[in-house]
Parts: sequence; structure tokens; C-alpha cells
Amino acid sequence: MNSCYNIIMLKFKISNPSWASKLSDELCQEYMINLQTFLNDELKHQKNIYPPSHLLFNALELTPFEEIKVVILGQDPYPTRHHAHGLAFSVQDGIFPLPKSLKNINIELMSDLGIDNAHRGNLEEWAKQGVLMINSVLSVEEGRTNSHKNIGWERFTDKIIKIVNDACQNVVFILWGANAQKKGSFIDSKKHHIITSAHPSPLSAYRDFFGSRVFSKTNDYLKQHHKKEINWQLSKIQK
Repeated sequence: MNSCYNIIMLKFKISNPSWASKLSDELCQEYMINLQTFLNDELKHQKNIYPPSHLLFNALELTPFEEIKVVILGQDPYPTRHHAHGLAFSVQDGIFPLPKSLKNINIELMSDLGIDNAHRGNLEEWAKQGVLMINSVLSVEEGRTNSHKNIGWERFTDKIIKIVNDACQNVVFILWGANAQKKGSFIDSKKHHIITSAHPSPLSAYRDFFGSRVFSKTNDYLKQHHKKEINWQLSKIQK
């Protein structure tokens, strides 16, 4: 690895070797250096930034590149203390009530496959099965949704989508809402399967998110292409 990569790694550390090798050059780009400077300045001014810095790339850490079967795109992290942990739509264990978007995801999952995940909001078990849950923007200031929009994260996550599109085959891309669907321009629909609908937010879920049967459609496609289906059922929290 070059020296620039090592400098960036002091803050932007990607430990998963399958992703580190693919993103090392990107982490050296000027916009990423500027993004790191911005975040450092925010922290110096004692602003609370979520998720914690060691979880910024949690989606990449939990889902190795070579195991990706599904990509779920979100907008930005939850701006609430203890909620965000680097996975789109997921919250840390012990968070109740669940965020409204996640509640609606669970409603659709129950309607689609009869699976009840109301007991848990941590989606790490999906990530470990090959579901990359990545937000378009990877950080947020406490209490301010979209506060880190247009500071550079979108370019970085565009790169991630392009890498998956170019190097993988038969991945299911789940694009909920207009922001996620913008990244559809980087996805080759001849190589992959794209599922779009409204965002699961209470403001839009009634349009066509409910009834979209995204979970069964995803598994049907994986099965057709001889890939192991996703077990969407979350286990009980171990005490």
C-alpha cells in the first residue's frame, strides 16, 4: 500500500482486505482527503457524528466483496445516538421502538414471507449472508438528517456501486426511493437484477413499497442463478 493510503487509514480504516485492495486508490483521492478533514474539523468543534468513526465502513467490513449477492441502498445514517452502526436501515441491538422505516420494512417482510422481525433491528445477520447494506452518505451530524450530503460521500459510494456492477454477476440491487434510484445509472440490468420501489419511510411507503414483495423476488432471482437464498429471519438476541 502506498503512503497516501496509510495516512487516510488513520481515520478511514477499511480492514476487510477484499475491499481495501479495491478502494485504496480511491481513499487517496483529494475529495476523500477533504472529506476526512471536514469530519476532523466537525469533531474538533465537539459535534456528535454518527456512526462512530470505527463503524463508518461497517457495511464493507461485514460483507466481503466476493460474497455479495444483494445490495440495499439507503440515504444516510440515523441521526440519533446509539442508532447508526454503519449498515443502511439497521440499528444497534437494544434500540426500541424501531425507526419507522425499519418498522415498514418488517411489515412488508411479514406480508411477503410471513417473517416477523419486530423483535430486533440489527440487520448484521443479513450482511453476513452477502447483503451489502450501504448508505449513499456514510456519516451524519446528530439530529440533522442529510447534514453531510454533498461533502464527498456520494462519489465514494458511486465508486462502490460501479465496482460491484463491473466485477460481479447476478447481484440483486434494491433501490428504495429517488436517491437510491439515481445510482441505478451505474448498474447494468443485463448482468444484474434491479428492484425499485418507493422508500419505506412513512411519507412514501404507501405508494408502492408495500406490496412490492422485494424479499421473495430477491430470493427467487438468487435461486434462479444457483445462489443460496437469503434467510431474512433474524435470530433472538442472545442474553
